[in-house]
Amino acid sequence: MNTYILLKALAVWLLIILAETLHGILRGLLLVPLTGDLAARQIGVVIGSLIIFAVSYFTIDRIGTTNWQQRLFIGFGWVILTVLFELFLGKVLLGLDWDRILSDYDIGRGGFMLFGLLFMAASPSIAYMLRDRT
Repeated sequence: MNTYILLKALAVWLLIILAETLHGILRGLLLVPLTGDLAARQIGVVIGSLIIFAVSYFTIDRIGTTNWQQRLFIGFGWVILTVLFELFLGKVLLGLDWDRILSDYDIGRGGFMLFGLLFMAASPSIAYMLRDRT
């Protein structure tokens, strides 16, 4: 895979993170007061997955991948970058403790983030398949 494809995939990830950051702010302001923190985070994973898919759907052709391996590589790259971003945001910027940060990934504690990350990994491939190929 060439550097140009990787740079375009990184640019799309930045767009995803920007959209997800705005989504997180709005979730905190609007949804948390209505549903509580855990329910808002669970609903947020579903909404966030839809945002990720929408961005993937409208940008996958511009990234210029040529096979499913490249799309899967990009999807897992987005996952790694997102987890690093979430850890940095939670610990450094928001000052959350590790238990609170990791609770989002713990299915037993109601965390749905793993499902969202799996969907993120598959989004470039799913978006590519659903795009009109004619």
